[in-house]
Amino acid sequence: MSDINLQRRNFLKTAAGAAMVTVAPGMLLFDVAHGNPQSVGKVRWGMLIDTAACVPGCNDCVTACNKENGLSGGTSATDPQWIRKIEIKDISSGREVSLPMMCQHCEHPPCVDVCPTGASFKRMDGIVLVDKHLCIGCRYCMMACPYKARSFVHEPLSDQNPDVPRGKGTVESCTMCVHRIDQGGQPACAEACANKVILFGDLNDPDSEIAKKVRSVVSTQIRADLKLNPGVRYQGL
Repeated sequence: MSDINLQRRNFLKTAAGAAMVTVAPGMLLFDVAHGNPQSVGKVRWGMLIDTAACVPGCNDCVTACNKENGLSGGTSATDPQWIRKIEIKDISSGREVSLPMMCQHCEHPPCVDVCPTGASFKRMDGIVLVDKHLCIGCRYCMMACPYKARSFVHEPLSDQNPDVPRGKGTVESCTMCVHRIDQGGQPACAEACANKVILFGDLNDPDSEIAKKVRSVVSTQIRADLKLNPGVRYQGL
């Protein structure tokens, strides 16, 4: 083999490897860029939502999410909604509950499976995100999500929070306020709830408050039949 062909083959192998590093483990590049200390896979961030304490008509969590992430707060079909309040009624008993619904940050996220560019990805700490640089706006992930948790940005954006990059023509959803978590904080929705409906923490840490609570109460995963193992659990359903 000539030196030129050998050099060309080595170049192609190196380029292919670089592409795989960029697309496949995108979570690693994202974590390094954001200085995330939780990139070793030992942490599983999650939420436990107490539906018995969630007050119908209260939208404090929604308001906090909109303010934190620079969302308009509109509820039309074209307005991004990262968290929304829904009402559920048991037709057999007539019992009604109110609860916040957002990205469930699945262990096996279907949005990641169908994404053709690798824009949808799951960090090693369980948070599911969208890389705006790779998203082509195909919206396959929106169709794949059983929780209707993703939105498409139709309009140009201004006055953005620099910690929450967004962009017209891309898909977005609840990030669990990853920019806060990486700085040792908690999601804005959990912080804003006066009734402490949303308990945030590390599901993998047996000594964390959320892990202890999950062990002591009956909690439900929405659409558990799909075996996606969401990181968001609901108590009282």
